[in-house]
Amino acid sequence: MANEKIVVLDGFTLNPGDLGWSGFEKLGDFTVYDRTAADQIVKRIGNASVVITNKTPIDAAVLEACPSIKYIGVLATGYNVVDVRTATSKGIVVTNIPTYGTTAVAQFAFALLLELCHHVGDHARAVREGRWASCADFCFWDTPLVELAGKTFGIIGMGRIGYATAVIAQAFGMKVLAYDAYRNPAWESETLRYTSFEDLLAQSDVISLHCPLTDETKGIVNKKSIALMKDGVLLLNTSRGPLIVEQDLADALASGKVAGAAMDVVAQEPPKADNVLFSAPNCLVTPHIAWAPKESRTRLMNIAVDNLESFLAGTIKNRVGV
Repeated sequence: MANEKIVVLDGFTLNPGDLGWSGFEKLGDFTVYDRTAADQIVKRIGNASVVITNKTPIDAAVLEACPSIKYIGVLATGYNVVDVRTATSKGIVVTNIPTYGTTAVAQFAFALLLELCHHVGDHARAVREGRWASCADFCFWDTPLVELAGKTFGIIGMGRIGYATAVIAQAFGMKVLAYDAYRNPAWESETLRYTSFEDLLAQSDVISLHCPLTDETKGIVNKKSIALMKDGVLLLNTSRGPLIVEQDLADALASGKVAGAAMDVVAQEPPKADNVLFSAPNCLVTPHIAWAPKESRTRLMNIAVDNLESFLAGTIKNRVGV
């Protein structure tokens, strides 16, 4: 075990200095890099048998150039940064972290929604700028204020995070519609039911994306699906940016078909400065931080260490692609 060479390619976002790497250090010859550019990936992996990555891509070319790799641990739930098919064909085990951020992401989805409903940040800035002090009335508001109770919350992708978000929605007095290929009847109730994709689009006042990025879900929010939505719908995305065709959403925001959108992810990350959503009306974009409270990052680190420790002991946990 102690002879394993372990390389972390992009450790900074998981651990910017407030966690520590001791769990990995005890498992072998350990090296961590804050970030790794594309032209450094192969060199930094070298003859390592264990590669840990968050968003640094491990494609077929890297796998061909680094035949010593036996294990790839992805520091996230989504694992599309790894060519899992090629890795599996080479006998390389790929694992992910499936459950660390459930509550954090669900909480953040509602942080986004509540900001769309009340624009708390904008109104607080207006007060600091003196507008309330100089106001002729006892209050003012710059945007419509939205009450959630009684409205319908649509969830596309009813896994752990989707369900955790549904629980919060119901606590706000909302009815929940869910669309997923796999249904859990135990989750259904008077205020939560599964439905078809088209029915969810037509009936939901708020739509929240919680599905993984696959060939089937890429671009699931597009001109055609937006046309089926209610006029004035609110859209949330805390899953993956490519689920949305960004130009189509920008056009829908400009027309008012979509009254507001809030997302923690975009199609290309980091984004280009001219991303169409940055100039779209009533569109909030945050820098992929739903997963990042210290509590959830601590869980992620612990699970990642346990995944590798189990692999080295001959028991594979959280394997993907098989």
